[in-house]
Amino acid sequence: MMVDWTSFGLADRPAMSARTPVSAPSPLLAQMIASLSGVLDEPLVGITADGTIRPGLFPLTPTGASTAPVLEAAQRLLAELDAATRQRLVFPLDAPEKRSWFNIHPNVFRHGLLLEALTPAQRQAALDVMAASLSPDAYVKAREVMRLNGYLVGLTGKTEDFGEWPYFFSLFGNPLADEPWGWQIDGHHLNLNALVLGDQLVLTPSFMGSEPCWTHDGPNAGQSIFGPEERAGLNLIRSLDGPQQARAVLHPSIAPGNLPPELSHPIDGRMVAGAFKDNAVVPVAGIRGDELTDAQRRLLLYLVGTYTGWTAPSHAGVHLGLVGEHLDETWFAWMGSQGDDGPFYYRVQSPVVLIEFDHHPGIVFDNTVPSRNHVHSIVRAPNGGDYGVDLLRQHYERFDHSTGEHRGR
Repeated sequence: MMVDWTSFGLADRPAMSARTPVSAPSPLLAQMIASLSGVLDEPLVGITADGTIRPGLFPLTPTGASTAPVLEAAQRLLAELDAATRQRLVFPLDAPEKRSWFNIHPNVFRHGLLLEALTPAQRQAALDVMAASLSPDAYVKAREVMRLNGYLVGLTGKTEDFGEWPYFFSLFGNPLADEPWGWQIDGHHLNLNALVLGDQLVLTPSFMGSEPCWTHDGPNAGQSIFGPEERAGLNLIRSLDGPQQARAVLHPSIAPGNLPPELSHPIDGRMVAGAFKDNAVVPVAGIRGDELTDAQRRLLLYLVGTYTGWTAPSHAGVHLGLVGEHLDETWFAWMGSQGDDGPFYYRVQSPVVLIEFDHHPGIVFDNTVPSRNHVHSIVRAPNGGDYGVDLLRQHYERFDHSTGEHRGR
């Protein structure tokens, strides 16, 4: 159900540019930047349930799913750029910038090429890399996130804060058939990270969100976003009986005052695996897959498939198959409303996937209570799956890159 956000007022917040680095952040943002900067000094290990990486979950084996369209799109992008611009686009594969994506709108930790500053042909070439990596529906969703961010300009008058194109695109490593490489898009409510390694395609961490979640007027009036993710979560929680719900529901409301402070973070809300949480320890919670009926397990797998389906179709099937192998030990947790219009949060967590979906209070708007007008969602791969960390480890065990060449050991 679409929330009528037209009844909300606009929040009175200081303007902060999405394009140029923020020079005078608010005290809250300044404190956050200082604390997050130190996180990048930590070695990248991966999200775990108990602080210990579980090995052997992501095999470096042929998938039978081609990554050629992604590689060709990246090479076409490079061909559109002069040498100086390519230098601003391409980072080493292990550059710390890869981990410094941030879903807020101010220009904090940004890097790479600003899409808005590119020629139409260059910008389309960057979008083509994204389109080749995503499913058609996910590409439409990503572009709708960007368009809704542009819609905010007309609503707020803040031309420096928002827009369809203040997103930054980067490549990591060299896009070659026998080399690992990746790409990233980073900006307000859209942060996608991809690694290409042979015929393996990793698309985590992936964050998508929006405020508002539907367009009130203009050429796209009535168009909404995140309906499938909302419905899939509601279908599963509503299928649970009383004893099952007692295990799955952690809190019946996410309204202010009903949750401990750590579950009402001003940026993350209830999410525990957002930006700068690459090494988070997230204890499992809720109800396990082996406590569900066959019909409920199908709903759980469908819910996960809604997110693994963000990836290009041939690779989405590979990822969902891996999730299915661990369905018995996949946990589902819920907070908040189960009604048709109330806000909620849910988390799906297994050894190979972690999904969070959360309704937030207003940032652009002045509603202090979470609503379906503001969504954050993220997909992670715990235990070294994010950024293809464990795949890269296995690759470097097999191949020597110390001389700048790709040689078997």
